[in-house]
Amino acid sequence: MRGQNAVFRKNFSLIVAFLVLTSVTLIIGLVVAYQLTSKNIESEFVSKKTNVADQTIGPYIDLYKNKIFEINLYSGLLDSASAAYYADSVFHNYPFVNKLVFFQIVVSSRGRYMGNNLKVVARSVFEYHPHKKTFKESRLDDEANANDFRQMAERLTSYIARYDTLRGPGPDLQATFYNTRPGKVSFLNIPSNADLKAYHDLLKGAGSSEAFYKQNMMTFYLDPYKIKIKNVHPELYSSVTIRQVSYDPPDIDRTKILTDEVPLPGAFSDYKLYFSSPREHLNNEIYHRFLPVGGVLLVIYSIFILIGWLIYRNLSVNMKLFKLQYDFINNFTHEFKTPVSVIKIAGSNLKGDSDLTDRQRKHYGKILDEEADKLNELMNKLLSFTQLENKSITIKKDKVKIEAFVKGYIDTFKIKYPQFKLDYAIDAGAKYFYTDTVLLGSVFQNLIENAYKYSHPDMKELFINITLERRNIVFSFIDKGIGIPKNELNNIFRKFYRLENQYNQNGSVGLGLAFCKELANFMNGDITVKSRVGIGSEFVVTLPYEN
Repeated sequence: MRGQNAVFRKNFSLIVAFLVLTSVTLIIGLVVAYQLTSKNIESEFVSKKTNVADQTIGPYIDLYKNKIFEINLYSGLLDSASAAYYADSVFHNYPFVNKLVFFQIVVSSRGRYMGNNLKVVARSVFEYHPHKKTFKESRLDDEANANDFRQMAERLTSYIARYDTLRGPGPDLQATFYNTRPGKVSFLNIPSNADLKAYHDLLKGAGSSEAFYKQNMMTFYLDPYKIKIKNVHPELYSSVTIRQVSYDPPDIDRTKILTDEVPLPGAFSDYKLYFSSPREHLNNEIYHRFLPVGGVLLVIYSIFILIGWLIYRNLSVNMKLFKLQYDFINNFTHEFKTPVSVIKIAGSNLKGDSDLTDRQRKHYGKILDEEADKLNELMNKLLSFTQLENKSITIKKDKVKIEAFVKGYIDTFKIKYPQFKLDYAIDAGAKYFYTDTVLLGSVFQNLIENAYKYSHPDMKELFINITLERRNIVFSFIDKGIGIPKNELNNIFRKFYRLENQYNQNGSVGLGLAFCKELANFMNGDITVKSRVGIGSEFVVTLPYEN
C-alpha cells in the first residue's frame, strides 16, 4: 500500500509542476506580448504619420496637379467673367485657397520690354475672394502682384530664349510655368508649340510687329490653417495640428507625451503637421490590441490546464480503479477461500479413517451442499453480469402475478432470516404485468439481502411498496438500516465499489447493487436511491408496466 501511495504522490507532484510551469509560461508570454505590442504602437506612431500627411495634403496635390492645370484648356482666352466661374469652383473644392489673382497677359513685340524684342504686358488684373459674388480689378503696381507678374514674365522669356525650334519643348516645360513660393502658387498657361515658335521669332526680331498673343496667369493664395486635417489614425494620434516649421513647444515631458512632425510640401513648406499623444492615449490602444493576444494566450493556457486536469482525473480514476480491482481480488479470494476451506475440511472428515454416524454424515453433506451453493451463486452472478454488459442474454417475458411474486420472496426470506421483519403493500390496480421473472427475481434477491445485511441487529425491517405511475410500475424497498452517506450515493451502483463500514468488512465483492442497476436498465427501467445515515434507505425500481 505504501508503494501505491508513493506512485500517486509522484504523479500528483508532476501535475503540480506542470501547472506551475504552464502558469509561469503564461505570465512570461503575457509580459512579452504586452511589451511587443507597446513597441509596435510606438513604431506605428512614427511610421503612420506619413499616412495622415498624405491624406491631409491630398487636396493640395489635387489642386496643384489637376485643378490649376485646367487653365491650359482656355488657351489664354479667359476673361474676368469666366475666370470668376473658375475661381468659384476653386473656392468650393479647396477651402484653403483664400484669394485668387487673375492676370490677362499679352505677348507681342510692342509695349513694355522684358527682354530684347519680346514684350510681355499685363493688360488687366482681377482679384477673387471666397464667399463674395463680385470681383474687383486690381493694379499691377501692387507690389505683390508686380513681383508675381515679373517673376513669371522672366521665366517665360528665359524659356523662350533657350527654346529649340527643331526639338520642341524640353522636359522642364511644365516646371517653367509654375512658380511656387511660401503661401502661394502662380501658373501661366503653357503655350502651344506654334505659340512657342512665334514667341521665339518675336524674341529674335523676326516676327511680325503687329502680331500679339494672349496668355492667362493665375496666382493662388493659400492659407495652411484652413487645410482640413484627416487624422486617419486617431488611435495613435490624439492631436494633429498645423504649426510653423520653427515651432518647438517648450516644457514637454517626453516620458509622458510622444510628439512627431512631418513637413508640408510646396507652398506650405514653411509649415508642418505636428503630432502629439499622451501616454495614456497610446496605452488605451496598447490594451485594445493586447486583449485579443492575451485572450489567445489565456485560451491556450486553459487548454493546457484542461489537459493537466484530464491527466490528473485519469490518474485519479486509474488509482480508484486499481483500488477497486485490488479490493475485488481480495474479497473475491476470500469469498472463494472460505467455502473451499469448509468443503476441504468436510471432505477430509468424510474420507477419514474414523467411522461417522449417519447424523455426522448428513451434517457434512449439508455443509458441502451449502458451500457449493455459495460458490455457484457467486459464479452465476459474475457470469450474469458479464452477459448483461455484453447484451448476450434475451428477456423472456412472462405474465407475473405481482402479489404472489412478492409474497413468495417474503416467505422465503422469513424462513431464511426468522428475525427479519418483512411486509408489503400493492396498489389495487396492480394485479399482474409482463416481465422476465428471473431478472426481476435477481433484483428482489439482492435488494432484500442488502436490507438485511446493512441493518442493525435489532432494526432488521423492510417494507416493499408497489405502485402504478402512468405507464410504469414502481417497486420501493424501504428499510431502517444504517443508511448511506450523501457523498457516496453516486458511487454505490459502480461495479466493484464497496462502502467501508463495520457491516462490510467481509463477504462482498461490490457487485450486488451494480448488478441490480444493470438488470433494471436491461429491462428498460431504472433504479434510484434515497438515504439518510442512521435512519434508513429507499431503493426505487421503476419498470415499464405491460399488462
